[in-house]
Amino acid sequence: QDWDKVAKDLKPVYTAPGEAAATERFLEFSEKWGTKYPAVSKLWSDAWAEMVPFLSFDVEIRKVICSTNAIESVNARIRKAVRARGHFPSEAAALKCVYMALMSLDPTGKGQRRWTMRWKAPLNAFQIAFDGRLTPTDQR
Repeated sequence: QDWDKVAKDLKPVYTAPGEAAATERFLEFSEKWGTKYPAVSKLWSDAWAEMVPFLSFDVEIRKVICSTNAIESVNARIRKAVRARGHFPSEAAALKCVYMALMSLDPTGKGQRRWTMRWKAPLNAFQIAFDGRLTPTDQR
């Protein structure tokens, strides 16, 4: 019954600018909800070592890591296309099926402009964080 309130109070923990701030927010969360939902506090404290490296990334990179809806949507469309076809006589035929499924996601071609604007800040953050690992492309 308190799911929305608990989620709202956990958000400052994983959106904190650093580990110290996240620890402080988590202690506040534990004081408020620890007695009513001890399993949630225990789950977070047990997984704290795995969550701390996430905090070292830039805010824009964290948004990309946390937002899997677009990725899952693309994967679902690819799975649907491959499942409908069943089997493929060659690897090239399978790649063509995946390519056609991806092209059908944006048949007018206008989505690229929206995508570019949405990803400009994360791509810049990735370029700074992982210098030399991204290949430069034509950014509009």
